[in-house]
Amino acid sequence: MRRRVKSFVGDGLEVTGFMMRRRDSDPEWENVDLGKTRDGAFLQRIAQVFKGARKAAAHREKLADADLIYARNLDMLACAFLAKRYAKLDTPVIYESLDVHRLLVRKDIVGRTVRFLERSLLKRSRALVVSSPGFIKNHFERYYAGQYKAYLVENRLSADADFGPRPCGDVCSESAASKKITLGWVGNLRCQRSFNLLCALADAFPHAVEVHLHGLPARTEIPVFEPEIDARQNVRYFGSYQSPEDLSGIYASLDVVWAGDFMEAGYNSVWLLPNRIYEGGYYATPSIAPAGTETAAWLQRHGCGFVVEEPLETELPKLIEKLVSDRSEITRYVNVLNALPEDIFIQPAGFMRDVVRTSLGGESAT
Repeated sequence: MRRRVKSFVGDGLEVTGFMMRRRDSDPEWENVDLGKTRDGAFLQRIAQVFKGARKAAAHREKLADADLIYARNLDMLACAFLAKRYAKLDTPVIYESLDVHRLLVRKDIVGRTVRFLERSLLKRSRALVVSSPGFIKNHFERYYAGQYKAYLVENRLSADADFGPRPCGDVCSESAASKKITLGWVGNLRCQRSFNLLCALADAFPHAVEVHLHGLPARTEIPVFEPEIDARQNVRYFGSYQSPEDLSGIYASLDVVWAGDFMEAGYNSVWLLPNRIYEGGYYATPSIAPAGTETAAWLQRHGCGFVVEEPLETELPKLIEKLVSDRSEITRYVNVLNALPEDIFIQPAGFMRDVVRTSLGGESAT
């Protein structure tokens, strides 16, 4: 949310947040707190949509001043339309789909009901924003073809932020080659299989590999976290971080970054493009991704990372063993990343302003 707000503000748009939150926070922008939600608590979240809409409508003057409501994810899209109804407003809405939730792909009555809701709200929205073409190909075109106008807004870094300089030159040296391979997992730590794979690598290469974890674990997905880390001297957990302020230091400490996800295997996890491929790309840290995913296709398209076939439990250690004995392939990808244009990793200035104005038919927006 912070990156998206910064991209709006950097492009000259005024932002007032109407936001729910998972934990206590102090936003840097003008914000109306719509209440707290919990991971995996779907019934509580549905109830919070109605409560949040009432809270938003109670600030009708702020809503009425807006030229556009930008709703992130389906629950906030529903909240936005309810708030409009309660406040008797006709403000246009953009729907940003960050993930295709597991409920949306179910074949039963629950899935059909949630898709009916999404279709009805999508048809009333001015535009759809997705972060990966996989969401369009595999979900929106499948269920709602011809019922929306889509924009691809990848999870690139914001143009107005200070990320520091990119690495330059060939980083491999004799001293670097003698060090451990440092493998990072950065961002939302929400995948039990990824966690298991990284712990298994730490066990397989106790003196040659170090695993760094940056971010907050999803306790509903990884219930046993700290004990697994404490059991391994070569696994280090650094906790939460600020983006972009801490990114340079994080990626400078890594040789490669894990870009796999299996939280919603077979659908959303296959279709998404994670933040870490753009962050790592800017800082010339190659990613590792499972074959057959949109992330792997992105790495192959740019020729800048490692793609590993299943079964990962045997193939990933083979890759790491190869890199431990010969770091030259890491160096090759570092140099490829350094040579790629910055706009692959950084969103161009004015990009979000153009999305908003185009969706509004060329009108100015605040």
